[in-house]
Amino acid sequence: MKISEKRNLLKRLSFREANDKVCSRDDRGWTNLHVAARMGDLDEVKRLLENGADPNEPSFGPKAPGTTPLHLAAAGGHLSVIDELLERGANIDARTKGGGCGWTPLHNAAKERNKKAMRFLLKNGAFLPDDIDDGRFNPPLHYCPGLEWAYMMRSKFLAKV
Repeated sequence: MKISEKRNLLKRLSFREANDKVCSRDDRGWTNLHVAARMGDLDEVKRLLENGADPNEPSFGPKAPGTTPLHLAAAGGHLSVIDELLERGANIDARTKGGGCGWTPLHNAAKERNKKAMRFLLKNGAFLPDDIDDGRFNPPLHYCPGLEWAYMMRSKFLAKV
């Protein structure tokens, strides 16, 4: 994560300090849990979940409506946060944009070419159709070249089983 991105996220955390309610949101519709997941702050994620934060709460911002904390943790490759969110009931196949053509956390990890996060999501049951052209998954390969690696990795994983 770039220093400017960290600084931006830290500024966004200030809204939490001003209003420490679990359901507080910033201008993008991110809750405190979204921010903590994006930063990879496992302690804060646990605290928020213990205080009733919803691990499946979608954002409502104009750029990425429907983004869940799991999408953000996957994009950042924060495996311990991903694991905690899944343990607390996060939907591993949650879609952005509220429909079948949205992105899943696996898409987010693939966009960032985060192989560890992709591997972790696949081993924990993330949906990846047999055919990369399957319309149910809507893989934007031109935007997510990491998905090709996910298919190769899944083939190797299935060959071992």
